[in-house]
Amino acid sequence: MSALPPTSDDTRIWDIWESIFTLPVVTVSDELGIFKALSDETLTTQELAAQLSLDVRALALLLAALCSQGLIDKRLGRWSATHETRRWLHPQARAYWGAFFVGFPGGIPMHAPLLEAIKTGKRPQESSDAPPSWERSSITAEAAARVVAFMHAHSQAPARGTSVQSEFAEVASVMDVGCGSGVYGIEMAKQNPQLQVGLMDLKEMCLEVDKYIAADGVGDRVKSLAVNMFNEAWPTGYESHFFANVFHDWTTETNKLLAKKSFDALPSGGRIFLSEILMNDEGTGPWPAAAFSLLMLIRTLGKQYSLAEFQQILESAGFTDVRARRSGGGYYSLVSARKP
Repeated sequence: MSALPPTSDDTRIWDIWESIFTLPVVTVSDELGIFKALSDETLTTQELAAQLSLDVRALALLLAALCSQGLIDKRLGRWSATHETRRWLHPQARAYWGAFFVGFPGGIPMHAPLLEAIKTGKRPQESSDAPPSWERSSITAEAAARVVAFMHAHSQAPARGTSVQSEFAEVASVMDVGCGSGVYGIEMAKQNPQLQVGLMDLKEMCLEVDKYIAADGVGDRVKSLAVNMFNEAWPTGYESHFFANVFHDWTTETNKLLAKKSFDALPSGGRIFLSEILMNDEGTGPWPAAAFSLLMLIRTLGKQYSLAEFQQILESAGFTDVRARRSGGGYYSLVSARKP
């Protein structure tokens, strides 16, 4: 049988890979005493962090994952264990499963890095002198090829879902910032014949991007732009900017900087678009966002944000009319805003 082309729905594959966090969120929480603490009393994130000597920001991401799995509840800002947790995961319960889990943490790949991150608030890589490749001002050709292949593999479905959204039929040009393989911009060009597309990334990345542009035969309307988004001037003349899986790599402060650079480079009436898997406003899930946020915790400086958090970031730069809707690409949403 032959291979089939991608569609806009890869949620089954997402569910499979995000399952790598299902057991570690339980074993880490058990080891840290979270289940007992939240069985004994209701606590805020700050109170629980202080009681167990944990990092507040990292703990909030773990609690969201636990809540989305039905193991804890959140009411009026306070967390408590569910009946199932008190029955099966409380260390003093007759049917405590911890005695079974204790034999596995060393054999669970995500247990140790997640445990370290929740305790310290630092990703395991911070014990090394070398930051991840996407945080450097330049990377080797070999590293660029690996990053591009990595990004391309999990961006096919959301790129197809995003490219058919009506917003991209309403603009004449878009610049994809931190474009990875360029798959989003290329798909937008294929679906919207009026669209001129710029794919902006580090120069080493652009050498790989050019291969994808050529392979899809869209070189007449799509071009790569070798620009460091942090310390070089952004190209102007584009009606809109697009960021896919970019803001989730960075802190709120860094995202405000990126939003301001976008705002300054756009014309009046220009639009900014973010493709992200959104957390809910309560910080309690859903699981696809909460699990992805744990990956961000141990691999990047960021997390998965809520629409309310993105609204604050974008409005701080001057954007207005912030809104979002599911993009039809797996679990992703399309966040949009305008420059007055």
